Amino acid sequence: MLRSLYSAATGMIAQQTQIDVTSNNIANVNTIGYKKQRAEFADLMYQTMEYAGTSTSSTTVSPTGIEVGLGVRPTAVAKQFSQGNFKETNGDLDMAITGKGFFQIQLPDGTTAYTRNGSFKVDGEGSVVNSDGYKLIPEITVPEDATQISIGTDGTVSVLQAGQTEMTDIGQIELANFVNPAGLHSLGDNNYLNTSASGNVITGTPGLDGLGQTRQKFVEMSNVQLVEEMTDLITGQRAYEANSKTITTSDEMLQTVNGLKR
Repeated sequence: MLRSLYSAATGMIAQQTQIDVTSNNIANVNTIGYKKQRAEFADLMYQTMEYAGTSTSSTTVSPTGIEVGLGVRPTAVAKQFSQGNFKETNGDLDMAITGKGFFQIQLPDGTTAYTRNGSFKVDGEGSVVNSDGYKLIPEITVPEDATQISIGTDGTVSVLQAGQTEMTDIGQIELANFVNPAGLHSLGDNNYLNTSASGNVITGTPGLDGLGQTRQKFVEMSNVQLVEEMTDLITGQRAYEANSKTITTSDEMLQTVNGLKR
């Protein structure tokens, strides 16, 4: 059979992956804290019929050789942690990170997860939690009589309680960072887990040691750019069509061969 049939098939599979990743980016264009993904590809092995440098005579060698590629394969779907746009809110516990870092939350099984989604709330016990009820780490409890909440750029959380005239500190937000954030494992719900690829977690105070600052009453929106995604969608679609055309052409060539004997 023609090599082009199999090469084109790998091309169609690769472009399907490209479109899958692009469609996920578009679907999350308004997801708070979402980080876009990029599909990456590499060519497959080559069938060598003549090595470069092979002697063609007693005094000459082949300058290029003959190598025919066997297609393409997906190698990675990389996360891009560039800064998303900020959206102002009226939430006292809404926070955005300007720069590097992740908020830390505790999953129901006790595992620590990491997120860029800074939309927090208060549960029935006064604990600061995310939309799923997972507690922020370190845990912060807001007093029942708090009339005002203030969060500094360094993560200091203060409240004004009824009958008082001065703010009282009730906790300190810590941010986490990794040597390779792209190596984090995506859990969904804007949460990540650290892996051996991401490296060990590094925690610290916002604004120090390379960590970003916290901004109250803002949330970080998705860093997806619709213009780029639509362009990727078009190129992925056209590449998919071109590979399918290659299969059709190869099929017509085989049909011609089969028609030699009648």
